[in-house]
Amino acid sequence: MIVFVRVLLVEDDQPIADSLRRGLVRYGYEVVWVRTGAEALAAGPADMVLLDLGLPDVDGLDVCRELRARGDVPIIVISARADEVDRVVGLEIGADDYVSKPFGVREVIARMRAVLRRVQPAAKPAEPESLSGGRLVIDRRARRVHVDGADAELALSPKEYDLLAFLADAPGAALTREQIMEAVWDANWFGPTKTLDVHIGALRRKLGDAAVVETVRGVGFRLVAGG
Repeated sequence: MIVFVRVLLVEDDQPIADSLRRGLVRYGYEVVWVRTGAEALAAGPADMVLLDLGLPDVDGLDVCRELRARGDVPIIVISARADEVDRVVGLEIGADDYVSKPFGVREVIARMRAVLRRVQPAAKPAEPESLSGGRLVIDRRARRVHVDGADAELALSPKEYDLLAFLADAPGAALTREQIMEAVWDANWFGPTKTLDVHIGALRRKLGDAAVVETVRGVGFRLVAGG
């Protein structure tokens, strides 16, 4: 599932910006990264703004206030300022949401999707997508998976569903173990990567031949249509 959303990322910390950019691009977002408030205010149109408050040239709250005065672009503040006053002020001057550092890429993407649903209430609901000519159907709104048109849904754990949905974002593409772990288990996951193999094994058993999770030796895995 590819989404076409242009995101303006305003963040002066390069490691954080790099991590966010990688995650957003993997989910199909176009990302424009700037480091300062001045660059943010001079940037072109965007569908979403991710705004750090601790900028080197101007307070991020002032940038938020100015962006809101210019239009209704959705703004999510991302900041190390966890104080309630900053959160309240940010929301009161026009931010649509507030995420405190440290955070996971998947959390930010979930917040972005929630904000976009709120600001685009008239958008047509996404239809369930199919892989393999309709044998495998993924209903992302309901987080349900069906095989071969069966009424009963496939019994997947939350992580098994997340793993399948991520692989289905790019059917046929080889995704590295690192990409999968960061997307499904979060960028801050420090547990054993063996858990990925366990979930891959469970998915293979449950999918049968409706879709195949192939091992790409030395790289990771890819999802392809079944026979």
